[in-house]
Amino acid sequence: MQAKALAFAPADASELIRRAAALIFDVDGTLAETEELHRQAFNHAFARHGLDWQWDRAVYKDLLRVTGGKERMRAYHAGLGITPPLPDEDIAALHRIKTAHYAELVETGCCELRPGVIELLAAAKARGQRLAIATTTSHGNIAALLSQTLGARWAFGFDAIVAGDDVRHKKPAPDVYQETLARLKLDAADCVAIEDSANGLIAASRAGIPVLITRSMFFRDEDFSAARFVLDDLSELGLAKQETEKQPHAQ
Repeated sequence: MQAKALAFAPADASELIRRAAALIFDVDGTLAETEELHRQAFNHAFARHGLDWQWDRAVYKDLLRVTGGKERMRAYHAGLGITPPLPDEDIAALHRIKTAHYAELVETGCCELRPGVIELLAAAKARGQRLAIATTTSHGNIAALLSQTLGARWAFGFDAIVAGDDVRHKKPAPDVYQETLARLKLDAADCVAIEDSANGLIAASRAGIPVLITRSMFFRDEDFSAARFVLDDLSELGLAKQETEKQPHAQ
């Protein structure tokens, strides 16, 4: 039964997407595999600041359970058992260096949008659906990625853009999704959240929004049992559409 359910999941996911009034996207891991660039940017900031911290992929994967770059650094420092905690000004300085270097990395063109993202954005616009972003990352990081991948006028394609600093509590709290719904003036059931992580799934679910998961590099093995659908990437939505068109009488 499980294999049969998975076989029909892409077509069912496409139908969920088509019926939504708005699609709400996470950014890191969902629109693009950015987390590796974030990891490199953090290590660059640590070196520039004279810290001997070095986050390898295993360490960073564990730290990703903590949402927010500043929060992640605080959690790592606390885990070292070193007191007192880093002052807020040091955390802020590290984050500024990290954010600037992340933008430099993205500007090299090394980070493309994930398969199916461009096609889904275009199809949603053609259907008259609204688009939004609900993310833990900063506005600067969003702009760095999307201006490179979608062009300088990328922001005009979205009806709401809500970042981590716009709300009191970051994912897995529902705040960022609740704020997005308020700006869209839509009910949760009329939207679909597209996420890649368990924290994102929890956040959207707490806001009452159906969730479609697109597995990403760092989060692909997390528990997504509460998601409406789980896909390897969004290109599966296009494949499902093609299959439906080949079988016009399929229900």
